Amino acid sequence: MRFGWFVAAVAFLAASHAGAHEYKVKDLTIGHPWARATHGNAGTGVVYVTLVNDGKAADRLLKASTPVAAMASLHETIKEGDVMKMREIDGLAIPAGATVELKPGAWHIMLMGLKKPLREGDMVPLTLTLANEGEVQVEAMVSDQ
Repeated sequence: MRFGWFVAAVAFLAASHAGAHEYKVKDLTIGHPWARATHGNAGTGVVYVTLVNDGKAADRLLKASTPVAAMASLHETIKEGDVMKMREIDGLAIPAGATVELKPGAWHIMLMGLKKPLREGDMVPLTLTLANEGEVQVEAMVSDQ
């Protein structure tokens, strides 16, 4: 009987943690923010997130910030000829009724001047600034996704 209680408690905590990794602000859902683990003394890191706008008005991700890095900025990956490059962007549109995914090889949040390495299982506090919703506090889990 005690073992069954333990299994139920672990399942509940796992479900609670998974649910806590999605953030809802009015009609906007910020889903599964995650960061890649860094290796050695890497000074840069990257964060990805999915933004779902279920509303009737467009929004815009204006910027990001975190206390774990000197600077965070929005970037996109582009192909110029045969070369993949990253460039900073001044914001990212989140159209009404659309899903915008920041993912490897596409849009992402670049962390520069990391104050410490990002290790598997760490949580990275992040402030996302949106045109309509203002500042939203989230945590990105350091994982393979």
